Amino acid sequence: MRETPTSGAPAASRLSRLAAVLALSASALLCATGPGHADPLPADIPDYQAALDAVKSPAVRDAVCRFLSVPVPQGGSDTPQSIPDKAEACEGIPAFTLKNPLAVNEITPGFVAGTSQPVATEAVRLSHLVSSLEASVGGRQATVMLAPTQGGGWHLAAVREGDSDAGFAGKAEVGSLVFTEPQIRGWYQLKLLTVSPLNDQAREGLGGRASTSLGEYQKLVKERYADKLTGSEYDTKGFSSGYATAGREAEGSSAPWVVGGASAALVLAGAFLLLHRRRRDTTG
Repeated sequence: MRETPTSGAPAASRLSRLAAVLALSASALLCATGPGHADPLPADIPDYQAALDAVKSPAVRDAVCRFLSVPVPQGGSDTPQSIPDKAEACEGIPAFTLKNPLAVNEITPGFVAGTSQPVATEAVRLSHLVSSLEASVGGRQATVMLAPTQGGGWHLAAVREGDSDAGFAGKAEVGSLVFTEPQIRGWYQLKLLTVSPLNDQAREGLGGRASTSLGEYQKLVKERYADKLTGSEYDTKGFSSGYATAGREAEGSSAPWVVGGASAALVLAGAFLLLHRRRRDTTG
């Protein structure tokens, strides 16, 4: 015979167990996926000390200095601008400090293809790290991107104009993580299984909704990209390079590539290449 509760003790016990499950779920979400905290702990990022060393290295500082030495083209100009070829890269550049690196999580190809479950551990993964300037230099902000190095550690992948990526990466709160849908530059916050947009691109990506479930979000990205993944007909016929994360694209090379806003991207990258060739011809 089933016993009928005669007091509130069993109900209170059930509520207590429910609260414990919710707390453990939030803890598992944070530990398994490693969000980008405003002040990240080493456990959030693999080889965190290597990331710190990279951000503080002379090579990264010189790259930032050279980046800041070139003014941003006004009005989207495509006129090439040469990076100053000076012995001291930071000559004439005010002293600056880079913040500790933050994790940037991205949706995974398996999540996009629909082969992974709509859970945090399978939906997103660490792509790369970002570190922005503590304060603007000459009215400009800049962000360093670090890509994982094969075999462990991190290396410089890019220096970008602005600090929006670091700003979004630092929005993760206790019980949540932040991730990006790089194809549309959309940034989202994930709390348990609820996805909320953090910028206009993400709101557009959710069709204007204030939030949606992770399962519904998976349906949206699967519809957008599943037929364009690397190796798909769309990819192999040359219509696109296929779906790939920024981290994997940068992982193949340890040479820094410098990008800026809009047309400045190719301009500055090309200037670095010209400078490298000029030095090689001179020394050769």
